[in-house]
Amino acid sequence: MSPYTRPSTGNPLPAPRAPEAPAAKKRRVPTQTRSRQRVERLLDATAELVLEDGVDSLSTRTIADRAGMPVASLYQYFADRDAVLLALVERDVEEMDAQVDADLKQLSVVSISAIVEATMRAFVKVYHRRPAFVEIYLRGRTNAAIMAFCREHNHQMADNLHAQGIAAGLLRPETDPLFVRLAVEIGDRIFQVAFEHEITGDEALIDEGIKVVSGYLVQYET
Repeated sequence: MSPYTRPSTGNPLPAPRAPEAPAAKKRRVPTQTRSRQRVERLLDATAELVLEDGVDSLSTRTIADRAGMPVASLYQYFADRDAVLLALVERDVEEMDAQVDADLKQLSVVSISAIVEATMRAFVKVYHRRPAFVEIYLRGRTNAAIMAFCREHNHQMADNLHAQGIAAGLLRPETDPLFVRLAVEIGDRIFQVAFEHEITGDEALIDEGIKVVSGYLVQYET
């Protein structure tokens, strides 16, 4: 941990708002409780199938069958299989943002190292709860819309961290925001490697990865 700490006065680094899905994948957003429940069933069914048989064997029919509804019901909300996968990733990323926000609020002291560790471990918590995300994104990355969404999310998170870090007096004012984006991308790649063979991740690699990202950003700490 960095020797520079300050008392926490709340949550200095709120989780970033997830970016909108690419226009080509816009879908009907359910407003009624029953419709929302149907969408959740479809997403849960997709996650189950991804873990059982992988992404390549997934189809709208297998998703609908697992969810126990006609495939026509699926098409009320999603254009195709990839749109379902994107919606599943969006749901998981939203949960990650909420976990980051909650864990940052629990910090008793705030430093660059503490923020990096809390953020990365928050992501790991959700990876453990949502292992389908590991298969779809960390191990897959073949869906262009998902790649674009996650890359934009990384950039937005980095830009928020940069702005809030400077406002909180943790980062030197001259720190280039591109440096924080690079740190986030390094963390993203570390997760890829750590979860490549173990669905729960390699704890040793995760620990070392946190040190790598922290060590890089600490050089710009005030």
